[in-house]
Amino acid sequence: MAENPDGITESAARSARELRVVLSRLRRRMREVDQGEDLTPSQVSALTLIGKHGAATASALASAEGVRPQSMAATLTALDRHGLIRRGQDPEDGRRQLVTLTEEGRARIEDNRQVREEWLARAFQDRCTEEERQLMLTALGLLDRLTRP
Repeated sequence: MAENPDGITESAARSARELRVVLSRLRRRMREVDQGEDLTPSQVSALTLIGKHGAATASALASAEGVRPQSMAATLTALDRHGLIRRGQDPEDGRRQLVTLTEEGRARIEDNRQVREEWLARAFQDRCTEEERQLMLTALGLLDRLTRP
């Protein structure tokens, strides 16, 4: 097997490239599947982030999303108008506001998660054989191993 100057085989480099492309395409497709008609992709992303990490300040959310605080403020205002978040004082610092999900926001995230999982399960069912699905489970175990320290 040929190696590049960094000691990485061509098969490892090709695996990395192809995985990155496929994951990017899958991520885009998943966003399309769960995209609520009334929310933008940035609003869905912020809502999901709040759901995943819990109460947070607008500046922490902006940092986590890699956007300017002004952009996050506009996103949060829209989510607030939809009744998906609530803002309250930080118990540790009354000058700051913490953003949390409302019950409707939690339900929206769960509905989106369920829609994505159902779409993906249906895609596996319709487009892959049982043998291919078992191979995918093996491959996912290998990918999981890559993410472990």
